[in-house]
Amino acid sequence: MMHMISFVLLVIGGLNWGLVAFKFNLVNVLVGKWPTLEMLVYLLVGLAALYEAFTHKKTCKMCDAKPAM
Repeated sequence: MMHMISFVLLVIGGLNWGLVAFKFNLVNVLVGKWPTLEMLVYLLVGLAALYEAFTHKKTCKMCDAKPAM
């Protein structure tokens, strides 16, 4: 369950960064009236990235696959 939550947060963060390149911050548009909530979203995305960085190899089927010879 934690893997799916962190995956969704990473997708949200990645999409937001892609949109920032076009001068559009989706998180700010959605929750900009509540700066504390906006900061919390960014914090959760950052924590999700750390979680995935440290646990990815255990949950990734591609990383676990043996190379074909």
